[in-house]
Amino acid sequence: MNETITVTRWTRASILAMWTSATLLVVLAFLPFAGSPAVLDRLTTLFLYIVLAATWNALAGFGGLVSIGQQAFFGLGAYVTIRLSNYGMNVYLAVLAAPLAVGLLSIPLSVPMLRLRAGEFAIGMWVLAELFHLLINLDPLIQGETGTSLIALNAYTVAHRTAYTFWMALTAVAVVLVSLFLLLRSSAGAALQAIRDNEDAASSVGVRVGTVKRIIFVFAAAGAAIAGSVWLATAISFQPKTYFSVQWTSYMIFMVLVGGLGTFEGAILGAVIFFIIESVFGGTGVWYLIGLGATALAMSLFLPRGLYGAFGHRTGYQLLPIGYLLRFNGHSHSLVSTKSSEEILP
Repeated sequence: MNETITVTRWTRASILAMWTSATLLVVLAFLPFAGSPAVLDRLTTLFLYIVLAATWNALAGFGGLVSIGQQAFFGLGAYVTIRLSNYGMNVYLAVLAAPLAVGLLSIPLSVPMLRLRAGEFAIGMWVLAELFHLLINLDPLIQGETGTSLIALNAYTVAHRTAYTFWMALTAVAVVLVSLFLLLRSSAGAALQAIRDNEDAASSVGVRVGTVKRIIFVFAAAGAAIAGSVWLATAISFQPKTYFSVQWTSYMIFMVLVGGLGTFEGAILGAVIFFIIESVFGGTGVWYLIGLGATALAMSLFLPRGLYGAFGHRTGYQLLPIGYLLRFNGHSHSLVSTKSSEEILP
């Protein structure tokens, strides 16, 4: 019996998912004209969680660079926004410019940081975050841990602030997800996953390891920075100990572990699950944090691929395929390798 073999990148389900996502984006863009400020504020939070989860997953899940210091860039995004606004830049232009500035700063930072591997890189990033935290405390504008506020936002009404911040968060999540999707489907994306699986082997076949790792490092830094700058536009106040807290990276790790490490859809799913848990149980105080830790531990032990990772591994089903699908007589098999948390986390 002859087998029919075809290679494709798209399925009917993935095309439908893309059109559905585009339609949802357009609908959400008009929401500020009809939605309540409370709804807009909560959706803004969800969008920023998706940005944080997607960028950490890009770094660790696809690049194998496990960082516990991404709060460095989250905090820098907020801090640079404060500084640019203080220099006289329009506050919303400052929110947009800050991630670009942090992305540029991350380029020279990547030189020493990417010389570290595995656990060394993870700890090195945490040390870098603490260093930035201490340095920013020395800025007279910030007033140490007392902090300051983005007072330029007072020029706008609450309704306008909520709408503008919502649009910026929506734009951020769209730009980050589309950019990451295109990156992962490019030759750089294939090279990135080859480096994750075996850096020495990837180098031996001509992959430019340093360049590819630098691309994803800068991407993740700029993504965390834009989340920090837009979060500041929502919260208004800035205290270094809050924005440079390791709690932000722990949230990123939780979202990715629950959704599926090394899966594009998993980070989005994990962010939605985390958002729901926070909305329902966030008011329970320390028990909420204990519950998050216990859930993350249980997922690592009993479902290391995460929810969407396990689903995709069993069924081969991908809503947003970043690789190729090989079909044998109508049955699909993904040509993209995925890793469980056991294989990536040090």
